[in-house]
Amino acid sequence: MNLLDDGIVPEHAREVKAEAREFAQEHVEPNAREYFQSGEYPHEILEAGQDAGLVAQDIPEEWGGRGLDLPQLLAVTEEFYRADAGIALTLQLASFGCEITYDYGSDEQCAEYVRPVAEGDQLSGLAVSEPETGSDLAGMETRAEKEGDEYVINGEKYWIGNGVEADWITLYARTGDDETNRYGNHSMFIVPTDADGYEAEHIPEKMAMRASKQAHITFEDCRIPEENLIGTEGAGFWMLAEFFNHGRVVVSGHGLGLAAAAIEEAWAFTHDREEFGRTINEFQAVQHALADMLIDFERARALSWRACENVARGDRAGYWAALAKTNATEAAVDVSERSMQLHGGRSVLDRRRIARVYRDARIPVIYEGANEIQRNLIYRQGS
Repeated sequence: MNLLDDGIVPEHAREVKAEAREFAQEHVEPNAREYFQSGEYPHEILEAGQDAGLVAQDIPEEWGGRGLDLPQLLAVTEEFYRADAGIALTLQLASFGCEITYDYGSDEQCAEYVRPVAEGDQLSGLAVSEPETGSDLAGMETRAEKEGDEYVINGEKYWIGNGVEADWITLYARTGDDETNRYGNHSMFIVPTDADGYEAEHIPEKMAMRASKQAHITFEDCRIPEENLIGTEGAGFWMLAEFFNHGRVVVSGHGLGLAAAAIEEAWAFTHDREEFGRTINEFQAVQHALADMLIDFERARALSWRACENVARGDRAGYWAALAKTNATEAAVDVSERSMQLHGGRSVLDRRRIARVYRDARIPVIYEGANEIQRNLIYRQGS
């Protein structure tokens, strides 16, 4: 099956999509089961992705990257996530947060921090979520207080990709308490992970996406120079809002890749498995289930690529990003569940690809803003 065909993909994104598919077939698919079962960080695959020019390449050419645009990133994403979501997430988190620095930071910040990530010498991360505050960006409590020519950071962050592995992170922290303007109280900072007062530990093993590592970070009087402020103080919420519009389109690609994998597994299994003297795809109920899976997938893919086009040109970006993220990630959940049912008892064996896909599919409906929050955005921006 070729569910992720090029027909819907803009012509300029097809070459990098082919690169991503070839890389995924060579490096990701053959190792997916091993890394899922071991829960180890896929250092060698990450290095191969950096060497192949498929990691951190949204970074502009002036700072060492390829300057991949949103359609190119979506094209790469659906290929990577079809191969394995955990490894794919590690590949994509290698430059997480860099966009905020190259969009809003200074040339000096980009030269010191962004360029090494583009060149594969460093890893970055983005620290937003907190243990008691999930999707409420205006409610985050980790604080950065100005003292002389430094900021002093105290608080904690949770579910932070590369919190342990990164060389530096982009931190979202409270810098004000204006109750009349709750969206102007936060700022963005570059925090080296070797700074005094920065402590990170891996969150215990997860049920899914096990090749990707997330961390619990604590800041205790962590001092950074004032020049590590990105842009202007108080602009952090709006920086993140724009960042997440692009990110949610990419996350729709997470759903598309997972859904494609689930359909491939269901199709192959039902056309090979025999019951009552015939292969089970000959039963009408199975045919209808497969048809429904294809309907869900094709609908989600069409919406994701339409959203990608609209977000890229700034046309009601928040609305389209929320639509795409919600629809594609929920399609992945529904399709993988049907695929599990068609596999019967064999679906529960973690050596089978569908068992991994089913568990992985439960995660993107939560991150990058839970889908309940996306529905709020869709409603508010729908008129």
